[in-house]
Amino acid sequence: MPHLSPPPHLLHLPPPPPCRTGGAERFEEVEGHAVLFWFQAYDVVTVTPWLAPVVWESTFDPVLMDAIFKPQNLTIAATVFAVGKYVQFLKDFLLTSEQFFFVGFNVHIYVFTDRPEDVPKIQQAPGRQVSVRVVPSSRRWQEISARRMEMIHALLLELSGSTHYVFCLDVDSKFHGRWGPESLSDRVAVVHPGYYRDGRSRFPYERRPESRAYMAPSDGDFYYCGGAFGGNVDQVLVLTQTCSKNFRDDEKEGVEAAWQEESHLNRYFWENKPSKVLSPEFLWQDFKLLNPEIRIVRFSGVVKNYAAIRPNV
Repeated sequence: MPHLSPPPHLLHLPPPPPCRTGGAERFEEVEGHAVLFWFQAYDVVTVTPWLAPVVWESTFDPVLMDAIFKPQNLTIAATVFAVGKYVQFLKDFLLTSEQFFFVGFNVHIYVFTDRPEDVPKIQQAPGRQVSVRVVPSSRRWQEISARRMEMIHALLLELSGSTHYVFCLDVDSKFHGRWGPESLSDRVAVVHPGYYRDGRSRFPYERRPESRAYMAPSDGDFYYCGGAFGGNVDQVLVLTQTCSKNFRDDEKEGVEAAWQEESHLNRYFWENKPSKVLSPEFLWQDFKLLNPEIRIVRFSGVVKNYAAIRPNV
């Protein structure tokens, strides 16, 4: 597929200027807290230059989506890594997934952890289950991040033929709103909430040519996050195999991409365009104020002290 020039960011209009004009302020309650929102009219991008849909609130009918996909009796897998102290986030992840993640579907969540005894037991709806995969501990969080692709690939080799779609998600996150079949496609990427208003010159791609994750200054569409991606199981098999091999080949030459799996993921999606792009609604960051175009947060990374939870910083 040819590389096409994307819009500079996911908004058709530039971010608001420092002086607040042409908008409105409003207080809203969010989880018991009064939050000040600044609203300004924005027109968001809903289709990429290669004609993949970009999913935002109000770009789909949830009732229609469920009516189309639920009769297909699909099985949706999710992978999550709860290694070391990250296991503390697992309970909220699992509880909120019961409320919002593919409700009414067959869902199988695979928890990769070095502390299986700390995996919480939660009540699940019919058709939903959690399985635990024991993995080794690591002294470097970068190593945990880098090895995810390899472990997910091994799992998907087992699931191919019995599971239809898979999403690979960060455990230090919670669901806050519906995440359903509107997100399904062959290759699904989520635009990073920290860079969706920026042009590619500000994207933290791997810029060293010696890495297989290298992106030239003119390369790139959007910057995708490593904390949420997925798609058809067979397609994600190819993705994880490619990213894992590229990481290993880099490692043999003494190279580690700037953002490990995320760097390799962005390179992969540059060469193999996502067939569906999810807006930052699908992975926001709790420490960020909501921008006016973010009408709902579906999944969000929680505020945390990295020094306290990572084996190295």
